[in-house]
Amino acid sequence: MGGDTNDLIVFLIVLGLRLFVPLAIPRFPLPAIIAAMIIDAADQTIFQNYTTLNLDWYQGYDKALDVYYLAIAYIATMRNWTNLHAFGVGRFLWYYRLIGVVLFEALQIRALLFIFPNTFEYFFDFIEGVRTRWNPRRLTKRRVIYAAAFIWIVIKLPQEYWIHIAQMDVTDFVRENIFGVPVDTPWGTIVSDNIPIFIGLILAIAGLVLLLRWVFVHKLPKPDWGWTFDADSHRDTDPAYAQERTLKGTGYQTNEAERFFNNGLIEKIVLLSLTVGIFVQVLPGIHIPTLRLVIGIAIIVILNTLITEFFARSGMSFDTAMRSFLSVAVANLLIVVVYDLIFRRNEESLDIGATIFFLFLFSIIIALFDRYRPIYLQRVKMEESLA
Repeated sequence: MGGDTNDLIVFLIVLGLRLFVPLAIPRFPLPAIIAAMIIDAADQTIFQNYTTLNLDWYQGYDKALDVYYLAIAYIATMRNWTNLHAFGVGRFLWYYRLIGVVLFEALQIRALLFIFPNTFEYFFDFIEGVRTRWNPRRLTKRRVIYAAAFIWIVIKLPQEYWIHIAQMDVTDFVRENIFGVPVDTPWGTIVSDNIPIFIGLILAIAGLVLLLRWVFVHKLPKPDWGWTFDADSHRDTDPAYAQERTLKGTGYQTNEAERFFNNGLIEKIVLLSLTVGIFVQVLPGIHIPTLRLVIGIAIIVILNTLITEFFARSGMSFDTAMRSFLSVAVANLLIVVVYDLIFRRNEESLDIGATIFFLFLFSIIIALFDRYRPIYLQRVKMEESLA
């Protein structure tokens, strides 16, 4: 990787932010995912301006971390989204994009990222934005679908085309096509030569802000509660949470959970096969054939489930997030080491750094999925009882 101690410190700080900021998404969805997006957009610039590190290999880790924080966002919808129509649309958008990324990494056809746009991320922001002031249950199925369609067609398709098909840089485009100057012209020079234009732009932005404020105050429905970014601020409005608290630690299981091979197990295998499939394709030092990967994921998920059920039936409860993660991580490390020893076809050993990174992401996703899916199941059960 190269670089001195200061470079390494900067790198570790940025990497730590990219790993741990997304863990706040389940509790503080909107600010946490916006922070994750900003860090994702800024990390390469920070490395270029403040370090001398050779980070040609970092692109693979960057892609894996993008999938990681979006996977946490999807799992957070199981915890927080009381509008099941929104959850269903979000689930479709998430898996649709995930399939597209897997196909892109396998085929390297950039048009696939246009066909499979990342609509889920902005849809997530929309629902969480609504929830800062209103109960999302007020959104009808039609409004949810209209919102997703608007984000997909009006926002994401042009953005994906610009980035992945046209492959144009926004700042270069503005310099050349709007101001008619070379791409290496400093912004200070552009501003000083076009002061009236920038004053007009500032006034236009101020007018837009005032217009949006007027719409927000006078045209939107009356808020259900005061501003909040904490997903737990109004947990009492969702009976699934109250039921979860009542049944916690009593050996409670949903009807689905009582069956070992259930929809949750299948979804977990699909989710992890797709996400890990992307990790394997983009992370250096990890090369696993597709069939072996899927079989390995299925084995790990089933063994994790068996271990969890064994401890649950023995009266042991990993009732905190940290305990859940550590138990899953230790189990996965042992499983991966044994699996590698059994199926290794050459003398190469595991890449330690890549394997630890891989297991961290993998274990976080499993631990959060197992922790929050029961809330979603209880919510579905209650909705069905009220239907």
